[in-house]
Amino acid sequence: MGLLCLCLLTMLTFMKSNLVSNDSASCSRMARKFIWTVATSQYLCVTDADVLKVAFPVLRFLSSSFWTVRNALLVVAASLFAFSCEAYGHYFFTITGHTSQGLPPFRPPPTSDTTSNGTTVSFGEMLKDFGGGLALIPLMGLLESIAIAKAFASQNDYRIDANQELLAIGVTNIMGSFVSAYPVTGSFGRTAVNSQTGVCTPAGGILTSVIVLLSLEFLMPAFYYIPKASLAVVIICAVAPMLDYCAVARMWSVHRLDLLPFTITFLLSFWQVQYGIMAGVAVSGAGLLYNMARPRIKVSDHGVLVMQPCSGLTFPATEHLSRFIHAHALQVSPPRSVVLDCHHVSAIDYTVVSELKDLLRQFQLRRVRLVFSGLKPSILKVFLAAQLQDFRVADTVEEALQMESGSPEPLLGSD
Repeated sequence: MGLLCLCLLTMLTFMKSNLVSNDSASCSRMARKFIWTVATSQYLCVTDADVLKVAFPVLRFLSSSFWTVRNALLVVAASLFAFSCEAYGHYFFTITGHTSQGLPPFRPPPTSDTTSNGTTVSFGEMLKDFGGGLALIPLMGLLESIAIAKAFASQNDYRIDANQELLAIGVTNIMGSFVSAYPVTGSFGRTAVNSQTGVCTPAGGILTSVIVLLSLEFLMPAFYYIPKASLAVVIICAVAPMLDYCAVARMWSVHRLDLLPFTITFLLSFWQVQYGIMAGVAVSGAGLLYNMARPRIKVSDHGVLVMQPCSGLTFPATEHLSRFIHAHALQVSPPRSVVLDCHHVSAIDYTVVSELKDLLRQFQLRRVRLVFSGLKPSILKVFLAAQLQDFRVADTVEEALQMESGSPEPLLGSD
């Protein structure tokens, strides 16, 4: 069933994309329009559509709403085939089965539950059963929703406002709790189907919700025989065009380390999508922390060592910075003065300042100097507030070098 539906849907897509219009015969034009209508995934063709869409805005909306014709025909045909098989006593397919009919009642969300054996579960026990999932599930839902939104925004050339996305999800979940709705997050499958079928505005969501409500009230018995394989094919055909195989080659040529979180996310998503996203975020976070903890430091020798950190100095970088300065300036013989060029440093914290305070004391004991240059006003304000002993600062590296070359204090080990 799955392979047959996949072949049929692929064939309809291929037929629509290869229609030609050089034959003027009326039967050929009718055949092309029929094939376009059946195979379309956007909206039904209307004769003299431009005139009709200008004269009748309602017809324009309705004509743009038939954006799943080929998908609907596929599901209907598969359902009829499954029904025929079961009517003759052949239960070949996994079908949707019984689903509760009618609209759910509007009521406040319950604060307790009753199990099948009559035991009442309190709200506190519900929270206890959730455990860490109480924080993990919403976090995964938000991450997945933003990831989906960004993926389709990049594919369709528009920007998203993450705050508005999260606000919409929060409000929807609060309102949905009054009608016993499932928790709302983004969905790759449903979003891909919408994107493939040409949905461009929130009107698509309104139309979908109306169809869902009508289906809940009137059509649930008809959905009983829908094979799950046919629904899976619709999602597969919608998601498949999103695969960007060239992205791997681009990552390899631009920044190969990005392939690590990409590969981990891709592989774990076959287990559970949320685990893949969580692992990808964790690996990316570890990479960022590593870069913060191991900032690149350029060293040049002008008689005095000039060290230039290439990023901000925060507490993960404290040990690396201290070990680097000790190895290049204080543990050599004789010890050497250092100019710390901070014009790239835009952030610093208390842990780094405390370590620099200890370094200044070590330089002072060895009768060499640590001079700071290029400090931004905000960074200088932090140093001044710390009241560091033997704190020397220069506006530029050249000024710091002149300060050191004119120093009357002899270096340790010199005459």
